Amino acid sequence: MMTEAATPATGTASTASSPEPVRRRLARALLYGKVDRNAKARARVGLAILMFAAVYGVIAGRLVLYAIVPESHAARRGAAIDAVATARPEITDRNGEILATDVNVPSLYGEPRRLIDVDEAVELLSAVLPDLDAKETRDRLADKRKGFVWLKREITPKQQQDIYRLGIPGIGFLPENKRSYPNGSEVAHLIGLVNIDNQGIAGIERWLDNNGLAALHAAGLATDRLQEPVQLAVDLRVQHALHDELVAARARYKALAAAGLVVDVRTGEIIAMVSVPDFDPNNPREVNDPTRINRLTTGVYEMGSTFKALTFAMALDSGKITLNSTFDARQSLRYGKFAIHDYHGKNRVLTVPEIFIYSSNIGTARMALSIGVEAHQAFLRKVGQLDRLRTELPESADPIVPKRWGELNTVTIAFGHGLSVAPLQAVMAVSALVNGGMLIPPTFLKRNEADAQALATRVIKPETSAMMRYLMRLNAEKGTATHGDVKGYYIGGKTGTAEKVVNGRYSKTKLLTSFTAILPADKPRYQVLIMLDEPQPTAETHNYATSGWNAVPTAAKVVARIAPMLGIEPRFDLPPADQLLLPATRTAAR
Repeated sequence: MMTEAATPATGTASTASSPEPVRRRLARALLYGKVDRNAKARARVGLAILMFAAVYGVIAGRLVLYAIVPESHAARRGAAIDAVATARPEITDRNGEILATDVNVPSLYGEPRRLIDVDEAVELLSAVLPDLDAKETRDRLADKRKGFVWLKREITPKQQQDIYRLGIPGIGFLPENKRSYPNGSEVAHLIGLVNIDNQGIAGIERWLDNNGLAALHAAGLATDRLQEPVQLAVDLRVQHALHDELVAARARYKALAAAGLVVDVRTGEIIAMVSVPDFDPNNPREVNDPTRINRLTTGVYEMGSTFKALTFAMALDSGKITLNSTFDARQSLRYGKFAIHDYHGKNRVLTVPEIFIYSSNIGTARMALSIGVEAHQAFLRKVGQLDRLRTELPESADPIVPKRWGELNTVTIAFGHGLSVAPLQAVMAVSALVNGGMLIPPTFLKRNEADAQALATRVIKPETSAMMRYLMRLNAEKGTATHGDVKGYYIGGKTGTAEKVVNGRYSKTKLLTSFTAILPADKPRYQVLIMLDEPQPTAETHNYATSGWNAVPTAAKVVARIAPMLGIEPRFDLPPADQLLLPATRTAAR
């Protein structure tokens, strides 16, 4: 008994002293020995599980290491993502044509702590990127305190490939969103532009950031390309035609600048807006040039005789004056040392329609005085001419209004001098004069007529609006706008020639000419404004530089091109202007 008991004890001691050979023998027996096949299969599955567990354990450990070890390579690159230009929504015209979109481009970065030879890296990079500032790049890469530095944003794919082939440790690339404007300068002032980080700094781009996009970026919720496109009211076809004609007119009349608008008078939508000289938002080196401002919203001007339309609407809407009223224009109107003259004086008593078609300063001033200074101020405020116009474009300017408004101010403002407004502001008011009397805030976004009417404010009676349509059509038939009467399109309009102020005095040679046209005059749908800054007299204009010889024919060219695009068919059974007056209006005129 004693011998049998000692034998297991000895065996146990032997097993404990050398466990590994036994385990190996057991594994070989299970895998290759003559044992149950099921046992072998279970052993093999178990070993496979152990091997996969070991591999995934290593991966998990590395991920934890990247997460907790400070200043790791992955952490540095992750931190740089915050600086990468984030995505923006596409901007399209009213028909879905792309005006602004994002494209993916590589940007070059460096990791100073991983670089082996800074001088060699700078020399190699400069060979591929000649415009790279070698000193600045060397200073950035030599700063070992930093784990990540930008070297050049938005490089080309070829440059990326060439640098990649250099194989420089510590030099890498990150994909960024770069804003692209397929139409170049044609919609520059309307769309605006972004900075190197894809943040809006002007135009609709800045409006997007001010209306929630910047907040989405800050929250990290706008980094994908799934954002809804922003649809504008502009029609790219009309924009192109307007831009083309204004560039040609500026060259033809040797003007400093030219600008134009096309507006839907029933909705307030801005269908086209051009101001030249302009800039290319894809390469905005000239964006800060003061000669390239948006003259339609940022600039303020004395609008000249186009402003007379507001004076006529005020007078007719008051009920004190009718179309048959007359005013003495035989002599100049004097106020102290100031004398008000007519450009082509008739030197006789004029009816209201004659004052309009001859663009009489004297007659218009007498009309305004008959209504009174306070009523004049109140009307101009009601039609939005005395306060800053706010639209989606951040770039806008306050009107320049007289600090003290007396009779002389009313006299000069009545015919477009002494009050400076943004041209878009004046266009808004003229639209109200012809659309039935509703002042509608202009918009660069697509808007339907029902939404526009919900925002509209009545400023004149429908009968007054009918009379204004009649006067504007009459002016195209018999007055200063005859060169703008495009056959078949029944245009109406008002010309304006304003002398510019130079060194505190009105210049006789430096003019701002304008023409505001409506079409069709019997039921206006669109208003077209054309402005030329300092056009020069030419042989073609018989050495005249006034609106009727430059702005008006330019508007005619624009209308002839855009009317078919806007769905306005030519008509050849057009009634004379006097048939535009409603029976009630004719009665009121008597």
